[in-house]
Amino acid sequence: MKIIETSIAEVVIIEPHLFKDKRGYFFESFSQREFETKVRTVNFVQDNESKSSYGVLRGLHFQKPPYAQSKLVRVIKGAVLDVAVDIRKGSPTFGRFISVELTEENHWQLFIPRGFAHGFSVLTDEVIFQYKCDNFYFPQSEAALAWNDPDIAIDWGIPMDKILLSDKDRHHVRLKDADWLFDYNENLYKS
Repeated sequence: MKIIETSIAEVVIIEPHLFKDKRGYFFESFSQREFETKVRTVNFVQDNESKSSYGVLRGLHFQKPPYAQSKLVRVIKGAVLDVAVDIRKGSPTFGRFISVELTEENHWQLFIPRGFAHGFSVLTDEVIFQYKCDNFYFPQSEAALAWNDPDIAIDWGIPMDKILLSDKDRHHVRLKDADWLFDYNENLYKS
């Protein structure tokens, strides 16, 4: 796998090595050994999958400590605009975000470390989205930022009148009003 750095050091794009021939293609979608060598030591414990239609926007979600999660996300079918927002107070990139188009054609994955909010918008008729998490889901730890926070100003790549949100995702707080931010100086990966 090839690691593509982004403007936020801890958030990386992973480009797999594809083997193509007349039958189709093959690639290794995950190797714990290679991931730990090239990205960081993470023990993924849960895999999730969602199916969504054009215009669906999910996010910006995360889990608060002590149940914070890293995520390794990818698209199986279709295309999304995937977004990670740095919510570590004191970080030199606090409030900044990375947006990457993940597609079934490019096979890219995005690693979102602990201390980031995550979301995506669906750019095609249908998307199947998969992600690995390094902590189990704990409902009492669930939190999110407003997808349309003007201070972050994410262009989700779809017209505003086409955005489809869950009821829950319509009512999250702006980053400036959040009282549950991560501390940049805290080791979020300590056991």
